[in-house]
Amino acid sequence: MDPIARNLAVVDAHIRDEARDPAAVMDLYTDDIVLEMPTRNLTLTGKVAIEANYRAMFGSMVEVEIIPGTRFATVDHVVDDCTARFRLTGNGVVNAPLPVGSRVELRLMHLFAMRDGRIARETVYEGWRRLD
Repeated sequence: MDPIARNLAVVDAHIRDEARDPAAVMDLYTDDIVLEMPTRNLTLTGKVAIEANYRAMFGSMVEVEIIPGTRFATVDHVVDDCTARFRLTGNGVVNAPLPVGSRVELRLMHLFAMRDGRIARETVYEGWRRLD
């Protein structure tokens, strides 16, 4: 498969499945994966820490809607821009800037560094806005 098409397919699977089944997307990561979310001052290293974070984070959201934006790739990076809307129902989103109970619109800009068809580093820039 063409490396750019492969990178896009990997990121598509990641975005589609990370909330539904966090364990299922761990194979899309390299063994030395780093996930950074600078807006919330959070850096996670390794699949175990990332899967635990996803379970807590997505377990604290209901009424989730994802609005795709722009996605493009090179042989070693993928950029994905999307918007998520949800109600924050628990404390599983580390350093969330809005209180539990808020209806949230979250603009997400993902920068994926790719290596050998897997995600080696994921940096997620977040723009939080309260809807109610």
